[in-house]
Amino acid sequence: MVTIGIVLAVASMGMAPQPQSRPVRPEVAPDRTVTFRLAAPNARKVEVNLEGTGNLSLVKGDDGVWTATTKALAPDLYGYTYSVDGVAILDPNNPRIKPNLIWVGNLILVPGNPPEVWETRDVPRGEVHQRFYRSAIIGDRRDYFVYTPPGYRQGKTKLPVLYLLHGFSDTANGWTAVGNAHVILDNLIADGKAKPMVVVMPLGYGVPDFATPGGRNFGDRSLVMENYTKFRDALLQEVRVQVEADYRVSAKREDRAIAGLSMGGAESLFVGLGNLDTFGYVGAFSSGGLAANRPEEAFPHLDVKKANTLKVFWMACGTEDSLIGFQRGFASWLKEKGVKVETKETPGGHEWRLWRRNLAEFAAKLFR
Repeated sequence: MVTIGIVLAVASMGMAPQPQSRPVRPEVAPDRTVTFRLAAPNARKVEVNLEGTGNLSLVKGDDGVWTATTKALAPDLYGYTYSVDGVAILDPNNPRIKPNLIWVGNLILVPGNPPEVWETRDVPRGEVHQRFYRSAIIGDRRDYFVYTPPGYRQGKTKLPVLYLLHGFSDTANGWTAVGNAHVILDNLIADGKAKPMVVVMPLGYGVPDFATPGGRNFGDRSLVMENYTKFRDALLQEVRVQVEADYRVSAKREDRAIAGLSMGGAESLFVGLGNLDTFGYVGAFSSGGLAANRPEEAFPHLDVKKANTLKVFWMACGTEDSLIGFQRGFASWLKEKGVKVETKETPGGHEWRLWRRNLAEFAAKLFR
């Protein structure tokens, strides 16, 4: 459907295909500026929306190719989309897609020197497996992804496991396709900064079609709680059971962690704090979707004593993120109840650039 949409949009806007000899993908210069080019000879206005920077206007050349160059960017993996006369389209010349159920985009890497933790390096590599199953609890067919660290096939001991949850509108492969979680773990493990672990990345919706354009989703409080509750049940009763049967993972509380971003951060709090006999570590990045001013509704029976036996309880959020208010309010509520929680605030908004860093920092704290 996405491909068909791109073809129709290109045709309707008179965007001519570029000759093979002309480079039209975004070009990253040594000074970390990025030049965007798009052939759209009949367009009146072309912009690129670049993650973390907003809209950048392109200038039309005599050949019908629109061009713009950014300022020097920090090393990172950036999502972007083009807007042609107000219509958002993917880059037809960039095969790297940012998958999403609502806001599909492209990705471009601005490399670091030395490479950043999410960049592929010449280190031992783990594997990512896609698994499929039918959820009797949710009532649909779905998938989840499993990362196994380097040397897993040759090992015999049971490994700790991190359940890593994506955000609203993401697909089950959000943490690998966009977050580069598998690359981050490979690099951390190679550098001795993280313990070898299995990472399970499930589809994070307890309600089928919860993430749809124009859907009720977070505007319907009862639907939100049904989404969280059924996701929790499917995670604990279906995904966890399958993982522990199929993979060499420990079933001990102290070897099991849960963390996630945005909606997945809220789910990590909801599932982790509600099942303190199951998880020994809880992480939440830019959490959103829980009752901001009424945390007792989501946690009516929070076991303070058990919560304080968590090995790590860590929350992080960007200071320009509208959800920073939830983190601050929830952390205050926890502390008033006597629960110990570590919080971190960093510059930035609601974006993957923060969440990759959050994962790297959180993963380094686990299973010590």
